[in-house]
Amino acid sequence: MGPSRMRHAHTGMRPAGTGRGLRPQRLVAWGYAVDWQSGPLRDASRAGDFGRVIELTRQERRMTQTQLGQACGLSQSAVSRLEKRGTSTYSTDILAAAAAHLEIPPTLVGLADGRPRVQVEDEHDVNRRKFLGDAAGVVAAPVMASLPVPDDGPTGQAAALRLSTTAYRRLDGSTPSRDLSESVHTHIRLIQTITRDAPEAERPRLAAVGSEAASLAGWLAWDMGDNGSARTWYGAAIKAARSAGNPLLAAYQAGSLAQFEAHAGNGVQALNLVRRARRSLGERQPVVADAWLSSVEALGHATAGDRRAADRALTASRAATEALPREEAPPWPWVFTFTETKVVAARVACGARLGLPDWVLSEDTEALATGHAKQRALLILDIAAGHLAGGRVEAAFALASRALDTGLRYRSGRIVERARAVRRTLTTATPPKVVRDFDERLHGVYL
Repeated sequence: MGPSRMRHAHTGMRPAGTGRGLRPQRLVAWGYAVDWQSGPLRDASRAGDFGRVIELTRQERRMTQTQLGQACGLSQSAVSRLEKRGTSTYSTDILAAAAAHLEIPPTLVGLADGRPRVQVEDEHDVNRRKFLGDAAGVVAAPVMASLPVPDDGPTGQAAALRLSTTAYRRLDGSTPSRDLSESVHTHIRLIQTITRDAPEAERPRLAAVGSEAASLAGWLAWDMGDNGSARTWYGAAIKAARSAGNPLLAAYQAGSLAQFEAHAGNGVQALNLVRRARRSLGERQPVVADAWLSSVEALGHATAGDRRAADRALTASRAATEALPREEAPPWPWVFTFTETKVVAARVACGARLGLPDWVLSEDTEALATGHAKQRALLILDIAAGHLAGGRVEAAFALASRALDTGLRYRSGRIVERARAVRRTLTTATPPKVVRDFDERLHGVYL
């Protein structure tokens, strides 16, 4: 596809002389008219075969699967599988990305509009704190049966408090951290109050609950771009885990802080924390802990610029992940499973920091289909960094703009700062228009 048509695709501009005499359902921004009411397109959409809608439109646009994949952060084979998926389940974010790039009306691929709504409407003066409290209860109910708990089986107040923490953690995927943070801090104060009045025998269990809640507060602070508060909360989580006398929880919290430090650019500190986590576990190290800590270790090595050590750690993480029991809930305190796809995402993150396009732009980009929107945005920025390292500036900033959309929508300081970091890696006196547009969007963003 020629450069002029690519510019039209990204800007929505119509070539001169093509805007008259066309029916409303036909679009010519690419120079190729698409009749959205044509038989095959209409039939595929009505049948729920959205991959076929994408395939037909891509062919009309004279675009290859590789070109569409680069625009959406996917490999050619991933685009092929998307188009052949039929009427099965689709990732809404990938559908939205493909539809936006091909300028497909969202309703044709089963989307109500181009962007999901994530904020609470205040039309009737809804109290946000009450909403989040009610939402936590709704989320908690269906996960109660499968919630992982420690071996001592806490009951009563400790179990109820832990359930609420897990519910808030799950809400993080669909709620801006700034909206969730106040409710989590209130939850932590409740845990502290209950712990002060609890019998001595119950305090270790409540300390474990407090550790989990403090770790969540650290995660939210990190997402808001408040790294100082994030370190404070993670430190509090580690201390509370030690007070609880639970080595597994202490290792988990040390690993969480290690992950934060690696992403913050402190590779040596991250590696020291991973070693501390492993010492806390001793010989009795669950497979999931080994898999996860190895992935964090890989990121620490990548941040420190050691490619070989990062590769070894990724290999160890993949081997441990393959040994994980299938169809089993993760052991407490792991709320979410650790899968091979997460190893793939870790490799993408490592490749972005090492400047290795072959690590970033391989089949690994299929990891984009997992996780919630904020996680995907961070992965997209890593993929954008890979494109930049490979010299594909326009593709890089097309992806970075998508991720920035998510960062602004969720008011995520972490995503915005990562977007700024990607921008800093490009040094040129004459940036192309896509970069200038990106700079204009970043200018004046205060989160």
